[in-house]
Amino acid sequence: MLDRFGIVGLLGVVLLIGGIGAATWQNPVIGGALALVVAGLGLIVYGLISNLLQAFGMGEMM
Repeated sequence: MLDRFGIVGLLGVVLLIGGIGAATWQNPVIGGALALVVAGLGLIVYGLISNLLQAFGMGEMM
C-alpha cells in the first residue's frame, strides 16, 4: 500500500512519524510536533488524492 502513496505521501508518513517522535521526546516540543503531524496528514491526503485522480485519467487537474 505504501507504493500507492507516491513520494509526497511517503514524505507525509515521515513527517507524521517525526512529529509523534518529537512529541514523545520532550514536552516543550509539543507545538512543533503537532504542526508536523498536521503537515504530514495533509501530504498523505494530497498524495492519495493525486494518485486516485491519475488512476481515473484526471492527473492533470492537480
